Amino acid sequence: MEVTKSTPHATTGRSAAKASRRAAMLDAAAALFAERGYNGVSIEELGAAAGVSGPAVYRHFSGKPAVLSALLVGVSKDLLEGGIAVVAESSTAQEALTGLIEFQVDFALRQSNVIRVQDRDLASLPEDDERTVRSLQRQYVEVWVDAISALHPDSGLPLLRHRAQAVFGLINSTSHTLTSKTTARETVRLRDLLERMAWAALNA
Repeated sequence: MEVTKSTPHATTGRSAAKASRRAAMLDAAAALFAERGYNGVSIEELGAAAGVSGPAVYRHFSGKPAVLSALLVGVSKDLLEGGIAVVAESSTAQEALTGLIEFQVDFALRQSNVIRVQDRDLASLPEDDERTVRSLQRQYVEVWVDAISALHPDSGLPLLRHRAQAVFGLINSTSHTLTSKTTARETVRLRDLLERMAWAALNA
């Protein structure tokens, strides 16, 4: 019997399709969890929103807790890695802090559902994953603290952390006011407003 081997191209194609389906499920989960809460969504509803059957979800996740973990751990990793990259690519302290503000504002505007899910359902994570998220968040805060301290070297660490956390609250609160009716023009204006307010707050 002749065995047909998968070509690298075919394997890559299948991998990309699988990653795309997984991403679609996470997007659907973010929207549903944000709207109804983690406990108000079933696997079947999650699958339907992503265009697959409920059982098909289990090809990508072991269950609903794994979906929430992938969503919140994944975004926490993305924030930390993105923040580190912003600072590494900046040539001045002011450029680094400006870049971090723009990065966080962009995240808040694009991922408003995820922010709402984290605000409400972080405690629903499995214990180990909740610890991972909190650890990644602390590391992300320290990226900001280092950037702020370069412009305010005389401020103590506790105050610098308060500055960073206050600005996160300012920026991320936008996720609770954005709606499907928010226009592109309104989003552009909101982005500019948030960036200016964040800079003023960090340097008050």
